[in-house]
Amino acid sequence: MNWEPWTGCYPVSTGCDNCYFYGPNAKRFGQNEITKTDKFDWPIRRNKKGEYCIKGGKILATCFATDFFLPEADLWRKGAWAMIKERQDIDFLIITKRIERFKESLPEDWGDGYDNVNIGCTVETQALADQRLPLFLSYPLKRRFIAASPLLEELDLSPYLAKVDHVTVCGENGRDGRLCEYAWIEKIQKQCQAAGKTFWFKSTGTRFRTQEEVVKVNPFKQGALAKSFQLDITDGKRLF
Repeated sequence: MNWEPWTGCYPVSTGCDNCYFYGPNAKRFGQNEITKTDKFDWPIRRNKKGEYCIKGGKILATCFATDFFLPEADLWRKGAWAMIKERQDIDFLIITKRIERFKESLPEDWGDGYDNVNIGCTVETQALADQRLPLFLSYPLKRRFIAASPLLEELDLSPYLAKVDHVTVCGENGRDGRLCEYAWIEKIQKQCQAAGKTFWFKSTGTRFRTQEEVVKVNPFKQGALAKSFQLDITDGKRLF
């Protein structure tokens, strides 16, 4: 389930170059116009019986069509945090490329984190990993993971794995999606294995180099192809 309290975004790094905001769906998503949506209060809406419309036990992917830490959303974020705190029976999954804004965007009662908030820091290149992850690991969080998405080159994440719970990896989707290589995925998987962390190869992206060739992958088949390599590490654990 996705919750988009606001919509719109704009590029901050090379991983944004082929974002769907600026592709075929740009008009639908409002491009870089940041606006509050009519689903802003969705997590706390109630039905005629007085029950929450969203039942407990769900995972809400939050701001996956924008960024939770956009400065333009500062006026609305306090209200979003209040709803997140109210719904302790729901897990809120938040991925960001703006991790440098995390600390200044926290609610006053954050402490060492909310139990129901899981933050993912996105990295696309080694330079961005080395820039963002030290900051990410310095922040007070009870749950955190790394999202190598879109993965644009070989990464060494081993210096950063001790303090994260999980790593997710994706290639880049879209007509102009850049190449992702099996060897890069396998290297990160081995780093996670050595560190005792869960790992999910979510999707290959549009252009993917297997062990034998470069293939163009239909968007609806990228997840299945990724799964076929059997690289995921779950060990019976919940990933998010």
